[in-house]
Order: sequence, then structure tokens, then C-alpha cells
Amino acid sequence: MLSPVFLAHGSPFTIFEQSEFTQFLRHFGQQHRPKAIVIFSAHFENEITTIAPTDGVHEMVYDYYGFPDSFYQVQYPARGSMIVASIIEERLKKHRIPVQTHYRGLDHGVFPIMMHAYPEADIPIVPVSVNPFLSARQQIAIGEALQGLEQEGILVIGSGFISHNFNEFDRNKDAPPREWAIEFRDWIREKALARDIEALSQYATLAPHAMRAVPRAEHFVPLLIAMGSGDPNGNPRILFDTIEHGSGTTFSIQF
Repeated sequence: MLSPVFLAHGSPFTIFEQSEFTQFLRHFGQQHRPKAIVIFSAHFENEITTIAPTDGVHEMVYDYYGFPDSFYQVQYPARGSMIVASIIEERLKKHRIPVQTHYRGLDHGVFPIMMHAYPEADIPIVPVSVNPFLSARQQIAIGEALQGLEQEGILVIGSGFISHNFNEFDRNKDAPPREWAIEFRDWIREKALARDIEALSQYATLAPHAMRAVPRAEHFVPLLIAMGSGDPNGNPRILFDTIEHGSGTTFSIQF
């Protein structure tokens, strides 16, 4: 089933990591074999929704700092798809969503998870930007413009974290989950499973500890886009869900 998904993208360490999370990603890739992937990465920001078109092999965007040299030598030679990029552009324009095209390669919201899910790099990938300053309802509307793409064999992925606050991360990956992070995660989980768009559109004021969990929305809005792109009558299901480093969630869900 190619229904849209929100995936936690992990840290750059995910590239070389062997863990329960990377095992989940491998299993996900084995179960889902789309003709192409459209991915909204938290690390690709633009004021106007921007599609990165190419038919060539994607460039690598090493948008992280202070890692060993091996992290800057990683290659993931997936190609893009001009045809799929055109489909996305046409859909967004039809729904009167401002859109532009400008090439950008694969950042660490994309290639670390794709390397585990699709190690052969044989599925075309079309990156699309996010704008964290749009309202939650506008984020959902972007997703709604893409409803039904699974019928054409295209998988929509939102890549981010529902809780992303570096000031709250514990260096110890196995640190006990903090109570506020659990309460926030549980609220998001409940509303996402119920496809409660009204509540999630107001998560910043309704969800417990929202400002602590989401001090800046770029990692959260891919969830809203993925949810909007799913079947309104579908049954969301949790794919993976743990809390690491005290407050960082791997919450991943299919719509």
C-alpha cells in the first residue's frame, strides 16, 4: 500500500547506524515499492513551495556540521523525475497554491532514510520544500492537493520530527523519555490516528507542551502535509514510535 507517510528522518548518524529504527526503514522499503517518491523534507525550506526537478542523478547536500569525513563522502545516486515534478506542479497550481521549480539535491532529511529503505537507489525522488511559517491549515492544504497520487504509483513522504528541540536533547540516546515529551507525543498520536484535522490545525495552542516540543515548525509541518495528502476516509496506522535522547521521537505514521 502506497498511502502517504510521515517518517522521522533520524540524525546524520542514521546513515551508518544499525538499530531498530533502521531495521524498520529496511522493512518499510521492502513492503512499499513505488514508481517514484515525492518527499517534503524539513531541511528544504523556501517561502514558496519549491519543486526540485531533474532527470539526472541527484546531488548530495551535506547540511550538517562537525561530523567525521566519512559523513561527507556518502553517495546516494538516486535520480529525479521531470515527469513526476510536472505532475506535482500541475496539482499545486490547480489548487491555487503558489509553486516554483528550482533544483536542489538530497539533504539529510532524505538520503539517510532512503539509504536504508531503498539501498539500491533505484526509485526516482522528487524533493519539495516546506515553509514553516505557513499556518497549519495551509500545510494541510498543500497535502490535499496531492491526494490520490498513490493511485499513480507515487509515494508522498513527509520527513521530519514531531518533537525537535536541540536544547532538550540528552546526549544519551537511551535516556529515559521526559514526561512532557510523552504527553506531547501521545496527544499528536491520538489526533493523527483520528485524522482530527481541526485539532491538529491548532496543535500550537491545544497540544500539551507544544512550544517546548516544536520551538520552530519546520520539522513538524511535514506531518501535516503527509496527513493532508492521505485518503480522508482512510485509517491511519502507526509504523514506528519510540522516544530517544529523552525527547526526540521516531514517531512515523501512514495515512
